[in-house]
Amino acid sequence: MAPREREETEERERCITGIDGLDNILNGGIPRGNTVLITGSIGTGKTSLCLEFLVHGAIVGENSLYVSVTESYEKLLSNIIPYDFFDRKLIKDGRLVFIDLPVVYEKLGLEKLEFEFEEVNILVGAIGNIVDELNIKRLVIDSITSVCYRLKTQENIRDFILKLGSMLSSRGCTTLLVSEISPTEERYSEYGVEEAIADGVIVTGNLERRGDLLRTLQAVKMRGTMHSRAKYVLDLTTVGVLLVPLLKGGSIATAGG
Repeated sequence: MAPREREETEERERCITGIDGLDNILNGGIPRGNTVLITGSIGTGKTSLCLEFLVHGAIVGENSLYVSVTESYEKLLSNIIPYDFFDRKLIKDGRLVFIDLPVVYEKLGLEKLEFEFEEVNILVGAIGNIVDELNIKRLVIDSITSVCYRLKTQENIRDFILKLGSMLSSRGCTTLLVSEISPTEERYSEYGVEEAIADGVIVTGNLERRGDLLRTLQAVKMRGTMHSRAKYVLDLTTVGVLLVPLLKGGSIATAGG
């Protein structure tokens, strides 16, 4: 077998999310080093999914970082679902780290509302330094949409996400980028660039069924692994995110079905 053929058939190391349903959908977890877009409208469970991903990482000894772009992490933590497995000692021990990106902007002198090419490089470099300093293996940026708002042009957005993804992948860091879209949006990101560049796209949504508004999840794209593209009902509970297959016709699979 030629070297290239051997390389292509080798199994990618997986970053096990700790969310059983998601790991099953992705055939064992997210390929290590992938940059994944978690996209959907408000109230669809994006932040809860990402936080659980980080908490499980911290529990198994992978230093995990949450970068909050618009909301202070203290407010975020005060509203977090009271997970049975979440222990604030993870934060105290430095395994689960929260950073407010506006504070980073201020320290870097990035106070302009619109970033140019040079500012893109400064920001990517700053994130890389934090990842190196804290030995981060799991990263969430919530939301990438808010960062892209300052980048303005599609060229700058493409440049930022490509450089960020390449830098993080080279460090073995698996990254979730939260993307905010309206319920009627036909694409997976605000600017239409993010989903093309990301290694994976996981879409969350709302589905009205018999008067109830159900959360849903679907893995649309994931490089480096076979995966289910079926739609699942997403339920937020104190034991974590639960995923149940959504059958054709909108019915939900039962535990025995």
